[in-house]
Amino acid sequence: MRNTSDAPPRIDKHAGSASLGGSLASRQGSTVWSVRSADRQCPIARAPRGRGRLVAVACLAVLVTSGSGSSRDRLLAQEQGRPDFRVSVDLITTDMIPRDQKNDQFIADLKPEEIEIFEDGVKQKIASIELVHGGRAYSVIAPPPAPVQEGIILPRNKPTNDTAGRVFLIFIDDLHLDFRQTPRTRKLLQDMLKNLIHDGDMFGITTTGTSSLSIQLTYDRQVLESAVARITGNALKPKEIIEGGQGSNGPTELRHRAHVAFSTAYDLMKNLEKLQNRRKAVIYISSGYDFNPFEKGRLEETARRWHVDNADDLQSDPFYRQQSSSQALAESDLVRELAELTRAANRANATLYTIDPRGLVAGQDIDEEVDIQDWNEYLRESQDSLRVLAEETGGIAVVNQNDFNKALKKIDNETSDYYVVGYYSSNPDPLKRTRKLDVRVTRPNINVTARTSYTLRPLPGPPR
Repeated sequence: MRNTSDAPPRIDKHAGSASLGGSLASRQGSTVWSVRSADRQCPIARAPRGRGRLVAVACLAVLVTSGSGSSRDRLLAQEQGRPDFRVSVDLITTDMIPRDQKNDQFIADLKPEEIEIFEDGVKQKIASIELVHGGRAYSVIAPPPAPVQEGIILPRNKPTNDTAGRVFLIFIDDLHLDFRQTPRTRKLLQDMLKNLIHDGDMFGITTTGTSSLSIQLTYDRQVLESAVARITGNALKPKEIIEGGQGSNGPTELRHRAHVAFSTAYDLMKNLEKLQNRRKAVIYISSGYDFNPFEKGRLEETARRWHVDNADDLQSDPFYRQQSSSQALAESDLVRELAELTRAANRANATLYTIDPRGLVAGQDIDEEVDIQDWNEYLRESQDSLRVLAEETGGIAVVNQNDFNKALKKIDNETSDYYVVGYYSSNPDPLKRTRKLDVRVTRPNINVTARTSYTLRPLPGPPR
């Protein structure tokens, strides 16, 4: 692009910090290029998390005391239509679990040259590899340090010996847990303390409904023990769904609860993006989702309210047919909600392990007067939604089974032994939002389990 300024643009490369036109922004684990025409700058090296504000204030003081000439230059540049550019490249991290094909044992001695990662079929240069084995973290290849810059130089963070390496987020969607499943859910949490969460593991708890729990990441196991008694299921019963209010998108209360659950989970995934170089396991406890359940039962209830003797006669009513067509689109809405959540989880390098406390379901409860076909479709749809969340993020779905301890031990094995591989994408196209991943090893007879795609963060909105 042609530059209309008298002063040639300067191109600076900073790792971990970026400034544009006199403003300061920080980004952990990223490389930022900034093109500037101003004659003064304030570069900084990577700052510890607690001192970011101090660095920003110091930089601002340097810029202010250097005079207002650079500000006039920037205003003049804006008037002349001379843009400033900033391109940021994030460190993409993904976890991988290599196992021997014969005995299914974890391979803990892979060399850096034996690991390959491809994005959309293009081989990438690996920037970091971290091994977590037996819950203990080892750095095989550390991310490249920031280059030394002139200006304010801050001491590098002192490395800490964090041997935990495991982070669990227990997400309890009690808005979609039957009250009668409360004892089973509490027993499941108690089993987690025995078979999954060990001393030194970090964990947090979040609920969506009346249990009202929001516990930040902690090592204190007593927090989980005290939280067990507060967990209570509060899902809608089939009769409440059938007889409840209906809108153009289906049962209104059901859609509201699903929106609350997905919004809470989505916000949780965004917060997990801040936690780097760890495999984040989310234990997702829910009975699943169906946006258009019990169609036959709701049809009969509508006929009763409209004083229609035969429910099938409603099929020819224009108003009902229009409403029914809108409600049929609810399934596509569910697919979209699940896709948004899985994309957010993959961006955060979080793996969802979904658990349905209903266990092995033989049929509906005797007091629930629901058409058997309606019930079977509802059960299948709700279980499939949990399978999608797990499979699209590299986890497992514990549905339609009663042996929770066996599943917890499997989750324990997967979260104790893994690699975290990081790279800077060679694809500069910001419009390519979803990218396919392929993680391989050159050593023969090894199976690799890893996520298959990730999605870039949503584009920021226009400045206000």
